[in-house]
Amino acid sequence: MINSDNVIIKLTFGFALKIVDYCESLNEKKKWSISGQLLRSGTSIGANTNEAQNAESRVDFIHKFKIAAKEANETEYWLHLCQMSESLPDCKDLIEDLTHIQKVINQIIATSKSKIA
Repeated sequence: MINSDNVIIKLTFGFALKIVDYCESLNEKKKWSISGQLLRSGTSIGANTNEAQNAESRVDFIHKFKIAAKEANETEYWLHLCQMSESLPDCKDLIEDLTHIQKVINQIIATSKSKIA
């Protein structure tokens, strides 16, 4: 795991690892298209939160977290699609993890915005 004391970095990195594993199980079922979409959006959440750590300004920091939030929303869509499909592996735990990550990201955005005003 990533060596960081930053909670959101740890959460999103761990989530990305779980997404990689889940997408491998989708690939075993030859569900390459949905696997690719989910892999891109699910790992992008952590990439954007990590990039935000080196933001050039508070506005840039918020912008990068908003991108992470959008990627999380897309990931939520793909995971719900997988969950509702009878032919795909269960992903309830991933949805729960993502819900927690979304709450943290939204709180970071809200807190950061309040410091600008």
